[in-house]
Amino acid sequence: MAWVQQKMSLDEFLAWENEQPERHEFHRGEVFAMVGGRRTHGRVVSNLNRRLNEQLDGTPCQVFSEGMKIQIADDTLLYPDLFVTCDKADLATDIIFRAPTLVIEVLSPSTQSYDRSQKFALYRQLASLREYILVDPDTRRVEGFRRSEDGLWVLHDMSQDAAMDCASVGCKVALAEVFYGMEPEG
Repeated sequence: MAWVQQKMSLDEFLAWENEQPERHEFHRGEVFAMVGGRRTHGRVVSNLNRRLNEQLDGTPCQVFSEGMKIQIADDTLLYPDLFVTCDKADLATDIIFRAPTLVIEVLSPSTQSYDRSQKFALYRQLASLREYILVDPDTRRVEGFRRSEDGLWVLHDMSQDAAMDCASVGCKVALAEVFYGMEPEG
């Protein structure tokens, strides 16, 4: 991720980013350019978006993907790859979401350490968040972190399971469907 040198307020960032062709994340006045995705990243996001939407139809929850912002505190805006919210205020907003139940990040070599550490630490500040899932298209690993009743985050490695269990929203996606289309047809 590249740094933009100028520090901004949240309102200045929002006005500035609306004029930009690329997406940027915002944390404590700093602006981070988002790295362009690879085919495998886009394929997994598309697969998960489709499967979660199918399962959430008719529920009070909705799934959103890549272009939507989540605000954390007054000084941070992030773009998750996918998230699910069941919050009425979130479902009425056009631009900024504040109460996701589930966040899914699809890892890439350039963002993997950030998604696992700093980004996860930021998301954990959200009282609404119950589950954070990391999907690695290269290794086909799926790791979920769920907030327990006592507030601790517990790892659930689903890499060898038949399905990715999004327990916080009652959805399961077969790993074969998560990684469908990863191999180019020849």
